[in-house]
Amino acid sequence: MVYCTKCGTKNEEDATLCVKCKEPLNVYQTVRRERRQKENECFGLPNGGAIAGLVIGLIIVLWGVTSVLDMDFGSYLWALIIIIFGTLMVAGALYTMNRRR
Repeated sequence: MVYCTKCGTKNEEDATLCVKCKEPLNVYQTVRRERRQKENECFGLPNGGAIAGLVIGLIIVLWGVTSVLDMDFGSYLWALIIIIFGTLMVAGALYTMNRRR
Protein backbone atom coordinates (compact mmCIF):
# COMPACT_ATOMS: atom_id res chain seq x y z
CA MET A 1 0.00 0.00 0.00
CA VAL A 2 1.05 3.57 -0.76
CA TYR A 3 -0.21 6.41 1.39
CA CYS A 4 -1.03 9.82 -0.09
CA THR A 5 1.19 12.55 1.29
CA LYS A 6 -1.63 15.09 1.06
CA CYS A 7 -4.66 13.35 2.56
CA GLY A 8 -3.25 10.09 3.99
CA THR A 9 -5.53 7.78 2.00
CA LYS A 10 -4.35 4.22 1.28
CA ASN A 11 -3.79 3.56 -2.41
CA GLU A 12 -2.78 0.52 -4.43
CA GLU A 13 0.94 -0.06 -4.94
CA ASP A 14 0.82 0.70 -8.68
CA ALA A 15 -1.45 3.77 -8.39
CA THR A 16 -0.11 7.05 -9.75
CA LEU A 17 -2.86 9.32 -8.36
CA CYS A 18 -4.60 9.27 -5.01
CA VAL A 19 -8.09 7.79 -5.28
CA LYS A 20 -9.50 10.45 -2.95
CA CYS A 21 -7.78 13.76 -3.74
CA LYS A 22 -6.16 12.95 -7.13
CA GLU A 23 -2.73 14.09 -5.83
CA PRO A 24 0.24 12.50 -7.66
CA LEU A 25 1.67 9.67 -5.57
CA ASN A 26 5.05 9.71 -7.25
CA VAL A 27 7.42 11.66 -5.02
CA TYR A 28 9.25 13.09 -8.05
CA GLN A 29 6.00 14.49 -9.51
CA THR A 30 5.05 16.03 -6.17
CA VAL A 31 8.46 17.68 -5.74
CA ARG A 32 8.37 18.97 -9.32
CA ARG A 33 4.88 20.45 -8.81
CA GLU A 34 5.93 22.15 -5.56
CA ARG A 35 9.06 23.56 -7.22
CA ARG A 36 6.94 24.95 -10.06
CA GLN A 37 4.65 26.67 -7.52
CA LYS A 38 7.65 28.22 -5.78
CA GLU A 39 9.07 29.41 -9.11
CA ASN A 40 5.82 31.26 -9.78
CA GLU A 41 6.20 33.11 -6.48
CA CYS A 42 8.63 35.94 -5.91
CA PHE A 43 8.77 38.25 -2.91
CA GLY A 44 6.16 35.97 -1.32
CA LEU A 45 3.56 36.90 -3.94
CA PRO A 46 2.15 34.88 -6.81
CA ASN A 47 3.57 36.44 -9.99
CA GLY A 48 5.82 38.57 -7.78
CA GLY A 49 8.56 38.64 -10.40
CA ALA A 50 6.14 39.94 -13.01
CA ILE A 51 4.86 42.55 -10.57
CA ALA A 52 8.42 43.68 -9.86
CA GLY A 53 9.11 43.87 -13.59
CA LEU A 54 5.97 45.92 -14.08
CA VAL A 55 6.91 48.39 -11.36
CA ILE A 56 10.52 48.73 -12.54
CA GLY A 57 9.35 49.15 -16.14
CA LEU A 58 6.93 51.90 -15.15
CA ILE A 59 9.68 53.69 -13.21
CA ILE A 60 11.96 53.52 -16.26
CA VAL A 61 9.19 54.88 -18.51
CA LEU A 62 8.55 57.76 -16.11
CA TRP A 63 12.29 58.47 -15.96
CA GLY A 64 12.39 58.62 -19.76
CA VAL A 65 9.36 60.91 -19.93
CA THR A 66 10.80 63.33 -17.39
CA SER A 67 14.10 63.26 -19.31
CA VAL A 68 12.26 64.24 -22.50
CA LEU A 69 10.56 67.13 -20.74
CA ASP A 70 13.87 68.44 -19.35
CA MET A 71 15.98 68.12 -22.53
CA ASP A 72 16.48 70.12 -25.64
CA PHE A 73 15.51 68.64 -29.00
CA GLY A 74 18.91 67.11 -29.84
CA SER A 75 19.03 64.79 -26.80
CA TYR A 76 15.73 63.01 -27.36
CA LEU A 77 17.32 59.82 -28.73
CA TRP A 78 18.55 58.49 -25.37
CA ALA A 79 15.31 59.42 -23.65
CA LEU A 80 13.31 57.60 -26.32
CA ILE A 81 15.53 54.52 -25.94
CA ILE A 82 14.85 54.60 -22.18
CA ILE A 83 11.09 54.90 -22.79
CA ILE A 84 11.13 52.01 -25.28
CA PHE A 85 13.11 49.82 -22.86
CA GLY A 86 10.69 50.55 -20.02
CA THR A 87 7.71 49.88 -22.27
CA LEU A 88 9.16 46.51 -23.27
CA MET A 89 9.64 45.61 -19.60
CA VAL A 90 6.02 46.52 -18.83
CA ALA A 91 4.77 44.54 -21.84
CA GLY A 92 6.85 41.51 -20.84
CA ALA A 93 5.56 41.62 -17.28
CA LEU A 94 1.94 41.88 -18.43
CA TYR A 95 2.45 39.01 -20.88
CA THR A 96 3.95 36.85 -18.11
CA MET A 97 1.08 37.62 -15.76
CA ASN A 98 -1.54 36.76 -18.40
CA ARG A 99 0.25 33.59 -19.52
CA ARG A 100 0.29 32.12 -15.99
CA ARG A 101 -3.47 32.37 -15.51
